[in-house]
Amino acid sequence: QVQLVESGGGLVQPGGSLRLACAASGVAFSIATMGWYRQAPGKQRDLVASITSGGDKNYADSVKGRFTISRDNAKNTVYLQMNSLKPEDTAVYYCRYQALAITPAYWGQGTQVTVSS
Repeated sequence: QVQLVESGGGLVQPGGSLRLACAASGVAFSIATMGWYRQAPGKQRDLVASITSGGDKNYADSVKGRFTISRDNAKNTVYLQMNSLKPEDTAVYYCRYQALAITPAYWGQGTQVTVSS
């Protein structure tokens, strides 16, 4: 079955960096669009960044220039490099997998990112 396992979250000071990873198994990774979403307490889950099978990337305005999404199809893994972190980036970050637009999407369990001094 589909499994998405996120890692790399933690506590970091403002201005710091973190790299999240999402390892996928039981999936057709190379054809899928992979995404990172985040959800802060009391707020909805929002898109942070996504990357298509062809490498096209999309970012939320709030993270453009600071975050970079990438993928390694050989490792079935998608990454989110987060630089210049701000307190407002604090949230649970979720990995999302969707093979095709007409197929179901799957989510990881989430990893907590806290930006605080």
